[in-house]
Amino acid sequence: MTRHTIEAGEKPILDIFCDKYLFRIPSYQRPYAWTTEEASELLDDIQTACGTTGNVADASPYFLGSVVLIKDPQKPEADVVDGQQRLTTLAILLSVLRDLAEPKIASAIHGYICQTGDPIKGTEDVFRLTTRERDASFFRTAIQAQGATATLPDMRQLKDARARMVENAAFLRDRLKDHSEEQCRRLTMFIAQRCYLVLVAASDQDSAFRIFSVMNSRGLDLSPADVLKAEIIGALPADKQEEYTEKWEDMEDELGRARFAELFGHIRMIHRKQKMQGTLIAEFREFVPTRKAPANFIDSELSPYASAYEEITDRSFSSFKNADAINRQLTHLSRLDNFDWQPPAIEVIARYRDDPDFILQFLSDLERLAYGMFLMRRDPSERIRRYGKLLASIQAKDDLFAEGSTLQLDDHEKLEVRKSLGADIYTVTRIRLPLLLRLDELLSGGSAVYNTPVVSVEHVLPQNPPAASQWSIDFPTETDRQQWVHKLANLVLLTRRKNSQASNYEFTDKKSKYFSTKAGVANFALTSKVLAETTWNIDTMQKRQAELIGAIEKLWRLA
Repeated sequence: MTRHTIEAGEKPILDIFCDKYLFRIPSYQRPYAWTTEEASELLDDIQTACGTTGNVADASPYFLGSVVLIKDPQKPEADVVDGQQRLTTLAILLSVLRDLAEPKIASAIHGYICQTGDPIKGTEDVFRLTTRERDASFFRTAIQAQGATATLPDMRQLKDARARMVENAAFLRDRLKDHSEEQCRRLTMFIAQRCYLVLVAASDQDSAFRIFSVMNSRGLDLSPADVLKAEIIGALPADKQEEYTEKWEDMEDELGRARFAELFGHIRMIHRKQKMQGTLIAEFREFVPTRKAPANFIDSELSPYASAYEEITDRSFSSFKNADAINRQLTHLSRLDNFDWQPPAIEVIARYRDDPDFILQFLSDLERLAYGMFLMRRDPSERIRRYGKLLASIQAKDDLFAEGSTLQLDDHEKLEVRKSLGADIYTVTRIRLPLLLRLDELLSGGSAVYNTPVVSVEHVLPQNPPAASQWSIDFPTETDRQQWVHKLANLVLLTRRKNSQASNYEFTDKKSKYFSTKAGVANFALTSKVLAETTWNIDTMQKRQAELIGAIEKLWRLA
């Protein structure tokens, strides 16, 4: 009879990237998907936890999360059921630190990346992490091999998981390249000695998947909002508790449990104005004054903030004036893949509800700032610092629309945004669709409405045009194609998923069979303007590039 086992334990990285484990990402797992956003957060959190303590052994330990494995207790091979994004990013980070280190330290770090073979035993080197089979060889040569991250491949030639691997390696290297050898050595020591993962290993697949399901179940476990409710309501006089419990629960019902819990994170930010360093409950207790005047907190903060947050997330602001325009601005902001902009929006709508002109102007400039920071590739820590300063200005009643305000872009930032708009927009995967939808609405005079379940971004000039085609005549060199293929001018919107075969059509066929309204494509302004062109060459794209960037520059006052 087969004996099934489950083992769980908290282990430092030095006891994880060791000979006891050879991690494998099964083929059924989704591709590696972490972007520079997640990589930046991981590095920021580790560096913050590391601090400047002289002796790394004295630094407080840092918990990186959990990993679920299928593993025979007697063998090192371990299939990763949950945690591949974190493990892969840690392997990338260690590879970057290795390639920035002097030879002796580099050799030591490589020991965490690769298990050294033994010529006496006849064993070969084995990398401690093997990604999905289709990407494993690439990951070994482009990232894990010694010296690999010093000469990374061109990300523009890569797709999906491989592009993310290279992009994150380049990002982490850029963040760490100016650190001294001692700083990098100390950071590596902290990762190895003081960063912990909880490893949960089941000997059979069924047990592993049950563990994964339980650990990721949303259920109805106590949220931080539940804990804070008990403390805040409990601080009220006994004769007021029932009344305020009803108010609290009405707000939770109106927003829904998930959004109500999210609101407390935004309220923490409104008060703290910095990235969270501890737990939400701990920081809420320290920075949000609730216990001395709990009724005032519920009436004057929680209630107006909950109303504002509902309007922001539902795009349902109502007023005697500007309501439609304000909700359009909220829609533009909602397309971004972060919510860092929401606390300032909550604060302004709660404070200035009776001044819709102010709210509309604020949200228009907030859109400019939020998209601008995305285009300038500001990392989460930089964004949060900027929004923290903006919150302070709002609360100080500064002139938010004056030159030099934290809400406004300075001349250097305007230049950065213009340069980013002129770069390879398609490769910036998280901004290309929101930007193109915003531009399309702008070109349509604000009349565009998007109700389709799928909107995709497609190239006009194909990424890999056939050799014997008009494309190769109009763009005769690889340099010509690479210069233009990912630019804003070469991109259109479709209301269906991409068709790899149709993407290589000649321009005339592409217009009639792939881009036209007869082919079932919505009448996007961006796409319609392409249909009006008779040819698609460098001159065409130069004019279109100038038109599109000019429209955005005028909207966002970038000149």
